[in-house]
Amino acid sequence: MHGCGNSYVYVDGINQNLNNLNLNELSIKFSDKNFGIGSDGVIFIFNSTISNAKMKMFNSDGSEGSMCGNGIRCTYKFLLDKKIIKNIKKVNIETKSGIKSLYLIKNENNKALIKVNMGTPEFNPKKIPVLINKKEIIQENILINNIKYKINCVSIGNPHCVIFKNEISNLNLNKFYFYDNIFPKGVNVEFAKILNKNKLKLRVLERGSGETLSCGTGACASVVMGVKNGLLKENFDIKVKLLGGELTIHYDTIKNIVYMTGEAVSIFDGMIKI
Repeated sequence: MHGCGNSYVYVDGINQNLNNLNLNELSIKFSDKNFGIGSDGVIFIFNSTISNAKMKMFNSDGSEGSMCGNGIRCTYKFLLDKKIIKNIKKVNIETKSGIKSLYLIKNENNKALIKVNMGTPEFNPKKIPVLINKKEIIQENILINNIKYKINCVSIGNPHCVIFKNEISNLNLNKFYFYDNIFPKGVNVEFAKILNKNKLKLRVLERGSGETLSCGTGACASVVMGVKNGLLKENFDIKVKLLGGELTIHYDTIKNIVYMTGEAVSIFDGMIKI
């Protein structure tokens, strides 16, 4: 399945027994485009005692992530398509970064439109984490790999570093390394170009996967930081153009909650021998 071009393999851990399997190794194998299925990572779906279902998300290098905005929308559609849940207009899905609420707008054939309550953004550097001794990291000047950057850091279930640039189309992110000792758990990096007060263009370098066509939490992080810097409208639907498509992000500054709306698309079902 894919959400805005962010493709994952989804594995049913509810109707089949995944006990005693190494999920990290399976994620590496399944994600390999030459010797496996090929994807940005793997999401395993399990029963939950505290919500409708539980998702465990792994990057293509086998590392486990805390949250995936595009992946959680597809998890909802997976539950609907496999009739694991009835045609419920709202579900709660357990993730490593907490329980997220999702709302079904429409579900037709292989496509669904879904809204997600992504929760409250975390600006405290200690909780992102970022090893900079300040209350918030907003347009902070740093030097990484001998290049100066103005960075904006926030967690939307996982750590993000947003960099606003006038042009992002000519960046070669495959040769871009942004791992430094100020990010003890690594970081997702977003390069954002503001198009107008309600639209931005985005490219994303995801930890554990490299550049991806889309990142839901990265789109949320970029809108939040655009609002914080006065570059985007607050309490407004912001269109985020990514390489794989478009997401709509709404940062409610009154409730301090971020909402994401986007498609979840089924590509194919299959079996793989392990």
